[in-house]
Amino acid sequence: MAPQRFHEQFDQIQRSMPDVPLALGPDDSAEFVYEKGVVLARDGEEARLVEDTVRTHFTEATGLSGDQVRRGSPETNRSGITRIRVGDPGHGDRRGDRAVAHALRALRGHEARAGRRLVSRNHVVSLAVNSCPGDEPVPAPLTQGTNPAPAEAGHEADTAVDVLVVDNGLTHDYSLVPLLAGVQGDLHGTETDDQGNLLQYVGHGTFIAGLVAAVAPRTNITVRNTLNDAGAVLEDEFGQRLFDAVDRDGWPAILSLSAGTANGRDDGLLGVAAFMEELREQDTLLVAAAGNNSSASPFWPAAYAGLPEYAHAVLSVGALRTDGEFGACFSNYGSWVKVYAPGERLTSTLTGFDAPVPYVYQHSTYDACRYHFTYACTCQSPRHTGVLSEAGTPTSGKADQVMFEGYAHWSGTSFATPVAAAMIAAFMTAGKESDARAARKQLLSGDTAYAEVRGAHVPALLPAGWRPSPVTQLAPPA
Repeated sequence: MAPQRFHEQFDQIQRSMPDVPLALGPDDSAEFVYEKGVVLARDGEEARLVEDTVRTHFTEATGLSGDQVRRGSPETNRSGITRIRVGDPGHGDRRGDRAVAHALRALRGHEARAGRRLVSRNHVVSLAVNSCPGDEPVPAPLTQGTNPAPAEAGHEADTAVDVLVVDNGLTHDYSLVPLLAGVQGDLHGTETDDQGNLLQYVGHGTFIAGLVAAVAPRTNITVRNTLNDAGAVLEDEFGQRLFDAVDRDGWPAILSLSAGTANGRDDGLLGVAAFMEELREQDTLLVAAAGNNSSASPFWPAAYAGLPEYAHAVLSVGALRTDGEFGACFSNYGSWVKVYAPGERLTSTLTGFDAPVPYVYQHSTYDACRYHFTYACTCQSPRHTGVLSEAGTPTSGKADQVMFEGYAHWSGTSFATPVAAAMIAAFMTAGKESDARAARKQLLSGDTAYAEVRGAHVPALLPAGWRPSPVTQLAPPA
């Protein structure tokens, strides 16, 4: 992606976590964001090994101090993870953290002998994956309806499938939307700034609930505000929050998750390892977004679908472009992405219908696709001139403002994910199948739709109510 755009989004996440110094990793490549001065280890003997090894390494190394190394959390947690402070989080800048890098290096020998990872950065898990969404929401006229259009079947509570959406909550007036009348869950909380402008990603969970309700009306949809700090949470907190979400109402048939992070590895996230182990033993199907980095690198938790021991419990979802024939420019891809669904310029509910809500665009205009695609993708249009220059410095220009009156167009694997989850739920009610994992297998085995992603033919889930739109190819540069 455009490095400047990533740094602008990084600043927004940093503002949402003002007390948590963050850095880019690895080596300022902008693959992920992580907390400075802290590493993670599994509770118990491994945490003690990491703490002792790092302290010894730092005591012997030039320019490092073992005095900073200490526990930063209780010795046991349900998430199975201990925070270990390894350095001053205020040292250095966003380009990396020397203490964290050396702590990881100190454990290499132990990890080689153990045959598995023992220590990890504390990554930021975010709805705006890689701190960079597919695009920004754009107002959509109420007269054109949603896309996908609502299925005709009505809600039947006794036979409805439980779908839990772990996201950033619901807007305060969501229940004014007839399609969402049966949705329940947490409100987002503060929705606007002091000037009345909608805060970033407010409406994300409401938008997703609308997609599920449209494709699968026979669902009991619950939306949690697990990720309502600009859609971001630290990895060590994320595992516990996932447990909290399923503890409140029990394990659902389907858990839809449109958040995650890369970590530069192929063996998952330490922070969610305990949750994933418990998920394996449940009947819940985790449907997770593959990410918007236009990358083949594993994106977690979605990439657990590519690990044999979790493949039955996780479905990773990439996004198709507006015509459904090819992958969207922003969508992650690779063998770990198991299915693709429409994810570009979908239309759903962003807010309720009680009053128009303004939204200020706070980023710069990009004249070309940041992933170098040649069609009129959402990564280049619509774009609005914001309050930051290409150099990342404030400008005197006024930020663009648009008004939302209910519906929005929005793009991202965030939205392909609930479409796929809803199609599985609809298949369950139609076939009276109570097992979401079995339904996923049956649905995909009978699915005849395919798309092309980076030259590979991939399975595609296309809901009946979805309306594809033509793709415009851009003229080559002069």
